[in-house]
Amino acid sequence: MKQGLAAVLVAALPVTAQASSEEAWEAFRADVDRSCRALVEAPASASVTVEVNPFGSDSYGAALVTVGPDRMICIYDKAAGTAELTAPFADAAAK
Repeated sequence: MKQGLAAVLVAALPVTAQASSEEAWEAFRADVDRSCRALVEAPASASVTVEVNPFGSDSYGAALVTVGPDRMICIYDKAAGTAELTAPFADAAAK
């Protein structure tokens, strides 16, 4: 009985490792970048920068989105595959 359970657990290890492969993380980061950029409403000439956190949290991906002087946070739901963008942060120099 114990050997059967051990065999099942050992067989599952490659699946777990594959889910955390560098290719999977690259795909995750590309999806966060693409989803966050799709939310940005700016002229085509605007400079848009999306800095994706490499791994996010257990449930969410995150990215810092900069459009000109405006900075926002993009939050990506890993389970749903959807993203939301916050309002721009107030300019720290204006305080």
